[in-house]
Order: sequence, then structure tokens, then C-alpha cells
Amino acid sequence: MPKLGSTLLRIALVALIVVAFALVWRERGEFQPAHLKELIAGNPYAPLIFIAIHIAASLLFVPRTPLSIAAGLMFGLWYGTLWAVLGAMAGSLAGFALARYVNAGWIRPDRLPKLGELLARVERGGWRAVALIRLVPIMPHTPVNYAFGLSRISLGNYLAGSLVGQLPITVFCVDVGSAGGQVLTGSLNWIEPTLVGVGALALSLVLPKLAASRRDQP
Repeated sequence: MPKLGSTLLRIALVALIVVAFALVWRERGEFQPAHLKELIAGNPYAPLIFIAIHIAASLLFVPRTPLSIAAGLMFGLWYGTLWAVLGAMAGSLAGFALARYVNAGWIRPDRLPKLGELLARVERGGWRAVALIRLVPIMPHTPVNYAFGLSRISLGNYLAGSLVGQLPITVFCVDVGSAGGQVLTGSLNWIEPTLVGVGALALSLVLPKLAASRRDQP
């Protein structure tokens, strides 16, 4: 009976995510940066609300980019980076933990040639492999979280790699929101965030090449 209850709970969680995704897709316009700012800016609990939205978005296939831009609009460059990074990490952890719990042997990566091979390489590479995948801008956030949850990589390696890999592009997107907000308000202090954003973007382009060259060294 306990096993049946656990199975039913897993099925219910999957069904809940599917229904929630359908609702989010219907209301996807609500996740625009300007609307998010209007929704929660000025609330004393705005950072916590933002992180909660980030976790939900990470589970429901909502891209991180508009959330990071919204963080820059609402909180500025430095606090925006702090809350965006915390939100991204919390969302990454939620997807990873959910996939690992819900799967419980239902999906065996070794029976899925392409996915199994990729996850095996990640397991061998540890946090560096996670970081390298995270550094690729076109890799969608939610499926990657779930896929890593199917692997046997340790939680520590997953979190370390996710932090290193997500940081540059997160800083860049927050910077876009911060600089854009300052330009719209007529502030003259838009040069600093612009330089930070350019540096973060350059870092996100250079790090994968450095990691690949180091991996190829004997």
C-alpha cells in the first residue's frame, strides 16, 4: 500500500505540472519583464515573491531570460543579480529534485541511447560538465534541470556547476534590465551596468572554449 500511495503521488505531481504548464502557456504574456515589475515592485516581500515566481517558472518551461531582465528592472544591477541568481538556483534545485523523486526508476537513461550517453558523460565530468552545458545560451533551462535529475550526479556537483554555468548569462540579462530601466528613467548611470553586461556576455562566450580546450588536453 505505501508503494501504491507513493506511485499515485508521483502521478499526481506529473499531472499537476502538465495542467499548470497549460495554464501558464495560456497566460504567457504575464511573464513579460515590464508586467512582472508592475506586479510585484514596491511590495516589501518583492524578493521572496520574485524567487517563488522563478521556482514556478523553472518547473513550467518558462524561459529564465525575461525573469532576469525583470530583476534588473525591479532591483537594479547588484541586487537584481543577487535575487536572479538565487531564483535561478532555487528553480534549478526544484526541477532536479522533482525529476529525481518522481522518476524513481520509471525512466532508465541507459535504455535511451542519446540521453543515456549524455548523462553518463555528465556524471564522469562532474560539476565542470554541468557548468559547460549551462554556459550554452540556447540550452533550455527546464528540460536541462529535469534531465540532470535523471542522472546519478551528486547534488553538490549539480549545484556548483549550475552556479558557475548560469552566472554569466544571468548577470548579462539582469544588466539589460537595469541599463534599460535607467535609460527610460533618464538616469545617467547606465554606463556601469552596460560595461558589466558586456563583460558577462564575453565571459559566457569564452568560458566554454576554455573548458573545451582544457578537456582536450592530455
